[in-house]
Amino acid sequence: MDITETLRDLNNVPMQALRDVILAQDDEAWLDQEYRQKTYDVHHLTQSIVMIFAEGSKWPNLEVRKESGWDTLSAVAVPLMEGIIAQHYSPGGTVIRAMAAKLVAGGVIKPHKDVHPSFHHAHRIHVPITTNSRVRFMIDGRPHRLEVGKAYEVNNQLRHSVMNKGAEDRITFIFDYMPASQVGSVAHD
Repeated sequence: MDITETLRDLNNVPMQALRDVILAQDDEAWLDQEYRQKTYDVHHLTQSIVMIFAEGSKWPNLEVRKESGWDTLSAVAVPLMEGIIAQHYSPGGTVIRAMAAKLVAGGVIKPHKDVHPSFHHAHRIHVPITTNSRVRFMIDGRPHRLEVGKAYEVNNQLRHSVMNKGAEDRITFIFDYMPASQVGSVAHD
């Protein structure tokens, strides 16, 4: 969503329980679902544990599905998402995507804009789980440092990219919140 700024700081969030669960996952969990990596070239150096996903081919009608990461992440992720939404957004909307996303050490997400119409209407929230001093998150040509323990809304309608030149993976929990005013028809499984 175009939020008129590059990055909005949503303040500190109680993310330790989510962090503990995500960091306890083995390599298999990260490779279980590769839809994003195979569908979007910019994400080919990422891995993800997908909790909720709406592919969007029937826009503006969305079918939101619980994915393989639901059982693993929902108990700690849902309360965190609900808290962020309650503090910063209008009630009555729906989360259409939620996942832990890993950019491997040495990996790059090339400059891009999120172009599907759902990205124009939903708030994209990032909750950093791990990072390092050599991660560069660029939005509209400007570098940003996202801190562990905080949440941020990213203006995904501007060109953005991430470079991880560090020796450690960078992991972020990402979710898209569609306000009630923007929702066409959303079906949940």
